[in-house]
Order: sequence, then structure tokens, then C-alpha cells
Amino acid sequence: MAILVDKQSPVIVQGITGKQGGFHAKLMMEYGTNVVGGVTPGRGGEWFEGKPVFDTVSKAVEATGATHSLIAVPAAFAAEAIYEAVDGGIKLIVCLTEHIPVSEMMKAVAYVKLKGARLIGPNCPGVMTPGQAKIGIIPGMIGMPGHIGVVSKSGTLTYEVGFALSRRGMGQTTFVGIGGDPVIGTTFIDVLQMFENDPDTSSVVLLGEIGGRAEIDAAEYIKNHMTKPVAAFIAGRSAPPGRRMGHAGAIVEGSEGSAEEKIAALEAAGVRVAANPEQIPDLLAS
Repeated sequence: MAILVDKQSPVIVQGITGKQGGFHAKLMMEYGTNVVGGVTPGRGGEWFEGKPVFDTVSKAVEATGATHSLIAVPAAFAAEAIYEAVDGGIKLIVCLTEHIPVSEMMKAVAYVKLKGARLIGPNCPGVMTPGQAKIGIIPGMIGMPGHIGVVSKSGTLTYEVGFALSRRGMGQTTFVGIGGDPVIGTTFIDVLQMFENDPDTSSVVLLGEIGGRAEIDAAEYIKNHMTKPVAAFIAGRSAPPGRRMGHAGAIVEGSEGSAEEKIAALEAAGVRVAANPEQIPDLLAS
């Protein structure tokens, strides 16, 4: 059983005729994702790799029955693309775009929740259910079907840990890259709850990093609600205080958001925390 996306999920790509949108749409289709069309204003009536292109999301949904969307448009247009997806009837939106202003994302996330849709990202690698479908940029080669759920702030960590698990024959139910921006649509807790309720997921990997308190909140949820074993890795142990490291949300102010604080919270919740990503398979196997 998958969470969020499976091989039947009908997907459109907003920005499908652009360089990034087109590139990843092709890879998604090659993987087996049910891409049913795309959206580029002013390009309606054209075709992309045998898929129809529409001027608006509402027209795409009406014609194809799409319920999922990948947003691959520049930052200046990304927030409006999220609004358009929600208003067009899309239920799951994956936004790859980075550098969207925090003020815009605060409004967009609130609107998505108000309308009962779900946003993954922004600035995220997306979602992949191995052997079925992927929405985003997660390489298909890293995964294999199995029973481990993976939720991560970092794309690179997702790929590294996914490959390490698959190399050991430890397959996955779904990868969810939530993104590393300060304001995101789906949190660690949201995904942990999905994996806890998924009968096919037997254990979970959480991949976090310095900055904010999302991992600390996740630790509290794990302690109080999770019955399945969780292994984790927190990136950024050697990061200097006060300097942003990679993601917009990866910054430590004093002791707030430090790797040490997060590791302590997770371990107190019964989570096994790896010293490096390659150790995750050993922690799950032991």
C-alpha cells in the first residue's frame, strides 16, 4: 500500500513545456507515473510527449480527471500556481520551486489547508512510491518496493539513504521529501501519521537537519503516538551557529535548532539516531 501517490494517480505538470518541467515530466512518465497532461498558459492545444497541454489547471482537470500536480515554474509564479491548482480541484500538489518568499508561502499554505488540499514542499524533491509512481525529482533507481517509509527534509539525504536501504534489500513503501524551507505545506508529523496508519509500512526513517524545531515536534509525536520503530539521521552537527547551511530553514540561533538538541529529543522518544546516513539500514535491522 502506498501513501500519497500510486500507479493509478492521474498527474498533471504545471510548467510542462519549460526546461525543468519537461525534463522531469519525461522521467516521471518513463518511471510509470500516470501523467495525463500539462499546463502552460498560452500553450493550450499543444502536445508534449503525447500528452495534452492546457492553458489552465481547471481545463486540465476537467479534461483528464487529474487529482495530483507537479509545479515546476519559476519562483515569481509558483505561489499563484499553487492557488490555481487548489482552485482547479487538485488534491495533492508537489512544488519543486525554491526561493519563494516566506510571506507568499505563509498565505499559500493557509489557503491550501483551508480548501482541504495537500501541498508537499516547496523546495522539495517530491514523492515516490517505488515500483509505482513518482512526482518530482527523486531518482527512480534508488528505491525498491518494500515496507519502510522514508520522510526527509533533504533531497540528497533521501537519495543516499534510499540507495543504502535498497542495496541491503530493504524496500520502501513511499519516499516523501517535505522540503527544507521555513514554511512548508506538509510536516514530519503529517507524514509520520500517514505511515503509522499505513498497514504496509512496518518501520520509518526520518531524515532531518539543523534549524527550526520540526524534528523536536516529530520526536514528541513519535513518543506519544507511534507504534512502529523509527530510525533517524540529523545533518549539520558541525554547522557554525548563526550561518545558514544549504536550505533556507537550516540555521541555528544559539542552541535553538541545533543538531544536538534534536538528537537528544529523538533519542528520548526511543528513536535510534545514526551517526551517518549509511548506518540507517543497520539500525533498522538490529
